[in-house]
Amino acid sequence: MTDISQLTPSPPASTTGRPFSELPLSPAILATLQQLGYLTMTPIQAASLPVALAGHDLIAQAKTGSGKTAAFGLPLLTNLNPRRFAVQAMVLCPTRELADQVTQEIRRLARSADNIKILTLCGGSIIRTQIASLEHGAHIIVGTPGRIMDHIDRGTLNLEALNTLVLDEADRMLEMGFNDQIAYVAKHCPAQRQTLLFSATYPEGIARLARQFMRTPQEVKLLEQHEESKIRQRFYKVEDGDRLQAVATLLKHYRPVSTLAFCNTKQQCRSLLEVLHAQGIKALTLNGDMEQRERDQVLIQFANRSSSVLVATDVAARGLDIAQLEAVINVDVTPDPEVHIHRIGRTGRADQDGWALSLCAPSERNRIIGIAKMMHIEPEWHELGELNSEDEAPLVPPMVTLQILGGRKEKIRPGDVLGALTGEAGFTREQVGKITVTDQSTYVAVARNIAQEAVRKLSAGKVKGKTVKVRAL
Repeated sequence: MTDISQLTPSPPASTTGRPFSELPLSPAILATLQQLGYLTMTPIQAASLPVALAGHDLIAQAKTGSGKTAAFGLPLLTNLNPRRFAVQAMVLCPTRELADQVTQEIRRLARSADNIKILTLCGGSIIRTQIASLEHGAHIIVGTPGRIMDHIDRGTLNLEALNTLVLDEADRMLEMGFNDQIAYVAKHCPAQRQTLLFSATYPEGIARLARQFMRTPQEVKLLEQHEESKIRQRFYKVEDGDRLQAVATLLKHYRPVSTLAFCNTKQQCRSLLEVLHAQGIKALTLNGDMEQRERDQVLIQFANRSSSVLVATDVAARGLDIAQLEAVINVDVTPDPEVHIHRIGRTGRADQDGWALSLCAPSERNRIIGIAKMMHIEPEWHELGELNSEDEAPLVPPMVTLQILGGRKEKIRPGDVLGALTGEAGFTREQVGKITVTDQSTYVAVARNIAQEAVRKLSAGKVKGKTVKVRAL
C-alpha cells in the first residue's frame, strides 16, 4: 500500500529539450532513436524517463500526442531480456485503436533488437487466433483489460516472468468501467515488478488504483500548455434547443476541412449526426456500440480527409491522434476543465493553427468559469448572429476512401496500391492520399473528382499481379 502524500512533485520545466543521450539507454536504443529522428526529449519524456529507468513506480499525467509511448516504451525495452522467450512486459489500453498505435510505436523503438515479439490482445478479434499466437510465445503484450483478463482465466497467458506493467490512459479505462478488470490483471502479475501509470487527467479513481497495487510511486504532472497563437478559442452563447443547428452554422462559417465535434452523451452524438446529414454535411460518428470493423472504417475515413466531421464522446475519441485537425467544436461543455483542455489540444498540433469553438448555454456558464480559471484565460465571447452562414456551397471533404478487398494476409503493401494508381491507372501522386492496410482490406484515399474513375481502373487492372474488388465507401 502506498500513501499518495508521498508522491514526488513534477520536476521543473527546464527538463525539456534535453538529449536522449544523457539517459542510461543502450547504444542500440540510442542509435534507433537517432534513426527515428528523436533527438531531444518531449517534456513528459524528460520528466518521467529518469524516474522510470531508475526502476521506480511512476504516475505520469500527460495527454495523447505528447510522446508518452516512448516514455514507457523505453524503460520497458530496457528491462527486457530478448533471449528469454516469455512475457516480460504488458501494456493495458482502453481501446483497440490505442493498443494498435502503442504496438506500432514499441515495434519502431525495438527495431534494433533481435526478434522481440509483440502481441496485441484485444476484444473484437478471434480469440482462437490469439491463443495460437500465445502458444508460439511473446516478449511484450499490448491489449485491452477485458481480453487480457479472459486469457488469464483460460490459462493461455502466463505472466510469471513479467517485470513491467503499464496502464496507458488509465483515466479512460476507469471511465469505461474497467476498474475491476485492471485490479484482477494486476493481482495476477508478480508482486516484484515495476508499474507505470499514464493518465491525461487525475480523477480520484487514479489515487485509489495507485493505493491498490503500486509501490511508493513517484508522480510527474505536466498540465498542458497550449500556445495561444496555435489554438484560437471562442465561446458562443446558445440556447439548449438551438445547439445542434448552431454546430452546422459554425461549420458553414469557418469551413474547416476536418472537425472533431465533442458531445457529452451518445444520444447527443446521434441527434447531431441527423442534423448535419440533413444539411448535406458529410459527418461520421464513433460510439461504443459499433463493431470494431465499422469503427476502424470511420477512423480511416476521418484521418484521410474523406469525412469533414467526426462526432464523438470523450470515451469514443480516446486515443485518436489526427495529424491535421483544423477545428474542435465543443457541442456540450464538459463539467471537467481538464477534459476541456484535453479536447481542444487535439487541434493546433505541430506547426498547424486550430480553432476551438465552444457552444455554451446559460446553465453551463459556471463550467466556463472553471475552464477559464484553470487555463488562465479571459473567455472570448461571441454571438452566433455575427457569423456568416450564407455560403450555401456544401461542405464537401476533399477525398473519397476506396476499399480494396485484400490486405496484410495477401501481402499487400501501400507501395503496391500507389504503384497501381500512378502506373497503369495513370493518376498523379498528388491525387492519392493516405493508404491504410489492415488484415483483410486496404483503404486508399483519392481526390474526390477521380473517385469513380479510380474504382473503374483499379477493378479493371491489377494490384500485386492480382485482380481485386474495389468499392468507394
